Amino acid sequence: MWRLTPNALPARRSLLNSVELKVGEFQPEFVGKMQFYLTALDRQVREKGENPSIGIILCKEKHRTIVEYALYNATKPIGVATYRIVKRLPKELKGQLPGPEEIARLLEDGG
Repeated sequence: MWRLTPNALPARRSLLNSVELKVGEFQPEFVGKMQFYLTALDRQVREKGENPSIGIILCKEKHRTIVEYALYNATKPIGVATYRIVKRLPKELKGQLPGPEEIARLLEDGG
C-alpha cells in the first residue's frame, strides 16, 4: 500500500515528499515505484512555485553498488537509507517526538 504524503510546513509548503519504509533489503525495483509516486505528487498535488517532490526509501539493509546502479538513470530526486530498530529512544530525540498518546490522538483526528 502506498500513500502520497505532503510535507506541510507551518507557513508555506516548499516541497512534497514520499517516504517508503521497507522491512527487508533494498531492491532495484523500489526506485521505479518511487518515481511513480513522485510523478503522481508532482502532477496531482504540487502547487505552482513549489520545488519538485523528493523520495526517501528506508530499508533494513542495502548494498551501495546496487543502490548506485538502481539510481543511475533515475529522473527524480530519490535517497536510500537504512534504519535500525532500538528498544529505547535515544536521549537526543526525547522531547522532540510526540508520545504514544499524541500519535493516537493525531490518528483519530485525521492529522
